[in-house]
Formats: sequence, C-alpha cells, structure tokens
Amino acid sequence: MLKIKVKKIHPNAVIPKYAYEGDAGMDLHSVKNYVLKPMEKTIVKTGLQMEIPEKYFGSIRDRSGLAAKHSIHTLAGVIDSHYRGEIGVVLINLGEKEFKINKYDRIAQLIIQPIKIAEIQEVENLSETSRGGGFGSSGIN
Repeated sequence: MLKIKVKKIHPNAVIPKYAYEGDAGMDLHSVKNYVLKPMEKTIVKTGLQMEIPEKYFGSIRDRSGLAAKHSIHTLAGVIDSHYRGEIGVVLINLGEKEFKINKYDRIAQLIIQPIKIAEIQEVENLSETSRGGGFGSSGIN
C-alpha cells in the first residue's frame, strides 16, 4: 500500500481520509470559515503539508455535491511530490448565491495518481484521424 506522510500545521486541520472503502478520492477540509460571493474565488487552506512519494502526484478535484448543488468548483489542483508547502484549494463560486464554508467542512477531494513521463517530440506532421480537429469536432451531444 502507498503511504502518504501528512503533517498538521494548524490546530483545526483534519487528516484526509476516504469516506468509503474503494473510493478514489479522500476528503480535504477547511481550517477556517470563508464566504464566497458569486463569481469570487479564494484559496481555502487545509492546514496540512504532505509528502507524496516520487513518481506520484496529488490531484485536487471537485466534491460532486458542492458542484451540483452550489456551483462550487476547484480551479487548480496538481500537488507535485517535491512540494512541501501548505495544501490550499482554489475554489470559485459559479453560482448566483453567496456560499459559506465553515471550519472543518469538506471542500474538495484529493486523488493520488502515478505519473507517466512523456517524451515530447517536435514533428512537421501528425497522423490523420476521422476527428479532424477543433472544439466540438465530435458533435454537440
């Protein structure tokens, strides 16, 4: 089993955990209260530092309930293995109402994923496909 070292740097910090066995993401919690007005973004602090093993990274993702019910979304979300600062979650309120985040609220999910390093090769031409290109090239629905 992969081990992630976690350090609390704030007394209100909550160690992340999986809600259910087999879940992909573990919950991240806020260490203080915030108010997000419509179209406002902020960095919500977790009060945690992590040591993610080499060849892995943390991916911060939306909590589906916050996104579906309140239009709260994450805007950034890669935690590299060599990062040791406090984990912050960039949240934006895309809804029409003010949204309150309370201390200890679950604000996002963290998924630990392996890294596959790609070798970038500049070329003059790419192979042809039936997709062609451009946004919406596979249709509207």
